[in-house]
Amino acid sequence: MSTRRHLTRRLTQLYAGLALYGASSALLVRSGLGLEPWNVLHQGLAGRTGLSIGVVLTLLGAAVLLAWIPLRQRPGLGTISNVLVIGMAMDATLVLLPDAHGPVARVTLMVTGIVLNGAATGLYIAARFGPGPRDGLMTGLHQRTGVSIRLVRTAIEFAVVATGFALGGTVGIGTLLYAVSIGPLAQLFLRVFAVPPASGGSTVVATGQPRGAILRP
Repeated sequence: MSTRRHLTRRLTQLYAGLALYGASSALLVRSGLGLEPWNVLHQGLAGRTGLSIGVVLTLLGAAVLLAWIPLRQRPGLGTISNVLVIGMAMDATLVLLPDAHGPVARVTLMVTGIVLNGAATGLYIAARFGPGPRDGLMTGLHQRTGVSIRLVRTAIEFAVVATGFALGGTVGIGTLLYAVSIGPLAQLFLRVFAVPPASGGSTVVATGQPRGAILRP
């Protein structure tokens, strides 16, 4: 693959993944059956502030990015794009997509949202333009404290879910299903969307549980 085509593919994957992530998160909102951990917090804050969930996502993403400074993390194009694109895509999808009525429609939106979220994660991470702001927070805390990424991630996500739920965010079966399925889905789609090297070498894709590969909007 030529260098130009290689870069074009990576950029396409980056922005397609970010847009799809926002859209898939909107499906989970409309299902009403539970959100991803960070979006529980975003939804709770949106309800308290009167801002849209996408705007809250963007503002909080920018705030988390500022926390990278003392952690000595370096943002990439994907990091900045994450902050700017996902919230817009989520709000745009929510405008177009009505609430689901009836158990079949709600479950369908939930399952579709989770699967598409996994696909979005694979697209975005495989493009290799840097982690999302919340992933960088996890890896930065791991590097500065020596605490395992698994424990740091668990502690952060427990905190954001608890806070979001207290603020009125939606926690439900979708939240649980997302937690247990997003890792395997991300692993699958990382392999599906792996970008071949531009010239020589090999493209390495995680072979175990993705480390820091779960995109957090």
